[in-house]
Amino acid sequence: MTADLPVVIVGAGPTGLAAAIMLARRGIRSLVLERYPRPYPLPRAVHVDDEARRILQELRIGEAFAEISRPASGLRLLGADHRVIAEFRRDASTGVHGHPQSTLFDQPDLDRLLRAELARQPEAELWAGVQVTAVQQFSGRPVTPIRVQYRQSKPGGRVGSLTAQFVLGCDGANSVVRAHLGAQLDDLRFEERWLVLDLRSEAPLAVWDGVEQVCDPRRAATAMRIGADRYRWEFRLHPGESVAELSTPERLRELLIPWTGPTPDTELEVLRAAEYTFRARLADRWRRGRVFLLGDAAHQTPPFIGQGLGSGLRDVQNLTWKLALLLATTDPAVIGHKPVLPWPEDVLLDSYESERRPHARALIRLAVVAGWAMTGGQDRAATFRRLLLNGFCRLPGATGLILDQTGPPLVPGPLVLRARPRTRLEWSLRGRRPFRDPAGVLFPQPWVRTVQDGTGPMDDVGSGSAGEGSAEVGLDEVHLDQVRSDEVRLDDVLGPGFAVIAAGPVGLELAGLADRLEARVFRLAARPRRAPSRAPRGIEATGPIETGQAAGAPGQAAGSGSAVTMIESAALRDWLVGRGVGAVLLRPDRIVLAAAPSAGPGEPVGAEIPAAVRAGPGRRPRHTGWR
Repeated sequence: MTADLPVVIVGAGPTGLAAAIMLARRGIRSLVLERYPRPYPLPRAVHVDDEARRILQELRIGEAFAEISRPASGLRLLGADHRVIAEFRRDASTGVHGHPQSTLFDQPDLDRLLRAELARQPEAELWAGVQVTAVQQFSGRPVTPIRVQYRQSKPGGRVGSLTAQFVLGCDGANSVVRAHLGAQLDDLRFEERWLVLDLRSEAPLAVWDGVEQVCDPRRAATAMRIGADRYRWEFRLHPGESVAELSTPERLRELLIPWTGPTPDTELEVLRAAEYTFRARLADRWRRGRVFLLGDAAHQTPPFIGQGLGSGLRDVQNLTWKLALLLATTDPAVIGHKPVLPWPEDVLLDSYESERRPHARALIRLAVVAGWAMTGGQDRAATFRRLLLNGFCRLPGATGLILDQTGPPLVPGPLVLRARPRTRLEWSLRGRRPFRDPAGVLFPQPWVRTVQDGTGPMDDVGSGSAGEGSAEVGLDEVHLDQVRSDEVRLDDVLGPGFAVIAAGPVGLELAGLADRLEARVFRLAARPRRAPSRAPRGIEATGPIETGQAAGAPGQAAGSGSAVTMIESAALRDWLVGRGVGAVLLRPDRIVLAAAPSAGPGEPVGAEIPAAVRAGPGRRPRHTGWR
């Protein structure tokens, strides 16, 4: 039985739309089913960090999103008297992932961008006003397509069904797909009722350019300006209070006067006043067979660290490349040839939940702790908090400790090959610097230059006579006539697949795995000894310069004499060298799959890859230096 579609996506919020666009960019057809006939017109999510903006860049809406959003200045904590307790400023220019670290926006604007981009994808389609009523999945081999039953949302609407190889439940906190999956929500013990108030004002209001958090246990509040004339306030509701009670003109004036001051009520337009219940919940299962949960269907978090939408986008980025890789092995027309699947199907699909669920749980726990620290406790606890924060903010680097923390690394597994402690020690001694294994970490995205230097293929990087698995000539010695492109963000150079980035010799083991994954190879060039004598010609700033083979061609891998792209980036070289790393193998979602150490003088470089990965599925791995 042949499925009607490779993928059906339930829900056309940002998570569902992003999933359809990412699949389409990998040649995978999908259909999005949305119960509401029109987009929801009012704001919900208002914040993303630089990791989420990096995903929007991958969706090709990064520049358009920059035009409808604004970088935030950071976080300011206020006391009950609205005096500043602490201020943690963010750099509004470019963070480690190539975008401002904190951005505020109006979600309907983002929804419009995503829908417009989806409409440009011939492989993706949206059916609005269609409600899913059942998801039927049958066990057995061969795999039987999943049946999705639906009806039009309008009265007397048509009833129908279709089949798909995969179903993605992106249908929010009240997910229909989650119910059909039989998943339950684990309560992480946080639930509070808040009034969410969206307002428009042509007159400027006394709201800081970042996020203001009022640390008042009697009436905790959050304030931010999300656009040129758009503002968002959130006020914690007391037991027994209602939105109607607080939404009268008199009560709103009382709540808002610290920010609105003498501004006449006629210049303040209330767009929405609604009650939201902030919860911390996590689905106990994210996958059954070929049905998956993403976004709010899988996890719900309080808003105190602004990670709700970002977590959903991370779900999409983690899962879609895996589905595309699996579908490409069954339908070679997807990418023009049939790749080798390095992992068994269940291992590949199970990795979605095993990687994303602990990551989402960690961020939810952090949001709960941050919420209590900023708004919890009674008078004595509030006094202690103020003293503690005042002292902490005087410490050198305190702002960085609060705002510059990256998300937790993914747990070790088949797709995150982290070295064992003993292996890390051996590599540290051999490389003469500590080896800080970055496997499972999101690789940074600085601005880079592509360089054409006339070097040959990967043979002179991954192998040589200077020791097993090492190159005879170090990369620091490469100073040929160079032509550099304009600076671009790293992901725009890497392309959509696996990639190797090397600051030194790659090593045979890492190169062998990269070859099986058809990874593109990028070498970090040393700084040129002289500037280009003329302006570069024929160099595109949106992609790499190849030596010997077209970018992205099948077989352009690490260990088989394939083309190599030289890139110039002091930031990347410093990042690798500072961790004792000579080369990394990146997954399509830019997570480090495996790393090889730097080599000492005359020492070989290698990374022991698990035998089960090298030999393919169905083999029992022998003991290695990986876990």
